[in-house]
Amino acid sequence: MVSIFQHPLYPYSGAVPMGTNMVNVPVPPYSRGAQVRELIEANWMERLDAFAPEMIFVSAGFDAHRDDDLGQLGLVEADYTWITQRVKAVADKHAQGRIVSCLEGGYNLGALARSVAAHLRVLIGA
Repeated sequence: MVSIFQHPLYPYSGAVPMGTNMVNVPVPPYSRGAQVRELIEANWMERLDAFAPEMIFVSAGFDAHRDDDLGQLGLVEADYTWITQRVKAVADKHAQGRIVSCLEGGYNLGALARSVAAHLRVLIGA
């Protein structure tokens, strides 16, 4: 399991490692896309490649968008495209492209719609 989350935001939100099979990366408030991309590249990618998943399940949350008032992160559609491309590359390499993606969150409807569209475009190869 790999994830990012704004920290601190909620108590007990994952800053303490829960197991060797989890890469739960805390992201400071006001982080932007470049910072998040660096954290993902440094923390997720080697572990995902080493694990070689046979299928990938994505809990697709888009509340880290800069227009979403719930959190204080600054991702934009291009960042969600990049994240999806990185995850899709792992699925293509190890899982015959098998990905299941379920919408988790995003509370600014405009930002949510644009982010989901960006995510889906990568998944369908558009």
